[in-house]
Amino acid sequence: MSDTSLRPVSTEEPTLDGEHERFSHIVLEGLKPEDGEFIPAGPTVVEGIVNGTPVRALCGKVWVPGRDPRRYPLCPTCREIAERMGWKVPSA
Repeated sequence: MSDTSLRPVSTEEPTLDGEHERFSHIVLEGLKPEDGEFIPAGPTVVEGIVNGTPVRALCGKVWVPGRDPRRYPLCPTCREIAERMGWKVPSA
């Protein structure tokens, strides 16, 4: 599915174990089938930043994005899910 729109983003709000705070996450903003129009999968990262709308990562993490994702390593669960789907994931 090379037409999917993936963007890594980082966590903002604390979690019970704090582990997700240490990672950037992949948010699936939608997909575009070969024979159709773009289908949104939920709020985009930009909507989350501008409007304070929570987004959902592939791993299930829900938060309002606000930190620079380049400062954190990619969530291993998000990476595993994306790779299983056959998506190209940037190397660390």
